Amino acid sequence: MGTGETSQQASEQSSGQPAEGIKKATFQETEIPESHAGRRLDKYLRAQLKGVPASVIFRQLRTGKIKVNGKKAKPDYRIQPGDMWRMLQMELPQDLPPPVTLPSSLVNQIEQSIIHEDADLIVLNKPADIAVHVGTGVSGGVIEALRQLRPGERDLELVHRLDRETSGLLMVAKTSSMLRHLQKVLREDDHSIPRRYLLLTRGFWPENVRQVAAPLLRTDTTVKVSQNGQEALTFFEVQRRFGTQATLVKARLTTGRKHQIRVHARHAGHPIAGDRKYGDERFSRSLNARHMFLHSSELSVPMPDGSVQEFFAPIPKQWKSVLTFLNS
Repeated sequence: MGTGETSQQASEQSSGQPAEGIKKATFQETEIPESHAGRRLDKYLRAQLKGVPASVIFRQLRTGKIKVNGKKAKPDYRIQPGDMWRMLQMELPQDLPPPVTLPSSLVNQIEQSIIHEDADLIVLNKPADIAVHVGTGVSGGVIEALRQLRPGERDLELVHRLDRETSGLLMVAKTSSMLRHLQKVLREDDHSIPRRYLLLTRGFWPENVRQVAAPLLRTDTTVKVSQNGQEALTFFEVQRRFGTQATLVKARLTTGRKHQIRVHARHAGHPIAGDRKYGDERFSRSLNARHMFLHSSELSVPMPDGSVQEFFAPIPKQWKSVLTFLNS
């Protein structure tokens, strides 16, 4: 597969030397390989312009210094077959920080969590408390670790996300065609990729509470049930009760809202053990729950050839001591 890399021609502007600390470059117009059709423009550019901060790419798009087919384009523009792009000018501080090298302990942990890999897809059993990508206060996560492990794989991208505190099955596409296929499936029908989770909740979960349909509204830092929110539906199935103290439950999503299972479990009166945002601190302390007990355990993935691959992730080791304690 072609990478669609740019052909760079270093040049100075005729108006004089660039400002101190700034590099300027012009690029030839380049055709985007057809294999990237349907991909968001910003994601394509970030893959091609390795090491360039996303903020710089967004600014270049906003100011029209990156053009598609000779015109300004928005970051969320979907690439079409035959599209041509050109960067008229790139301005970068010469003292950009070098790419972060993640600790070998994290990289090794991610490598050991891979449960499936083929030419197009990686599926891993993500440990709890590891972010899926870089963010505020997070120097790197799963995708950065995989890129460090697979430097020759130019198109590694997350297919979906898991909360940092959630463990379990996570898909990473190795090719743009697989990424487009799976994201198209998710966009058209969010429950066409069945995802099932195990969660340990407070109290005796009654048999008649089998689903929670409650709209969810995102605020700056949390999610709450609100009539002004987006439609959200979660199905719950009791797996095992531990007296009246706790219940092991399986959840199935039909919508994929942020923090959906966590908020719906709390809304039902049964918050998840170890959930520092929506949980019951006293309940979590009683179990010595150091991690959140929410685990993506089953995944059914429709492949481009029409087949379906099933993946299963065993519960984390840290769950076993708590379940043994509850069972005693």
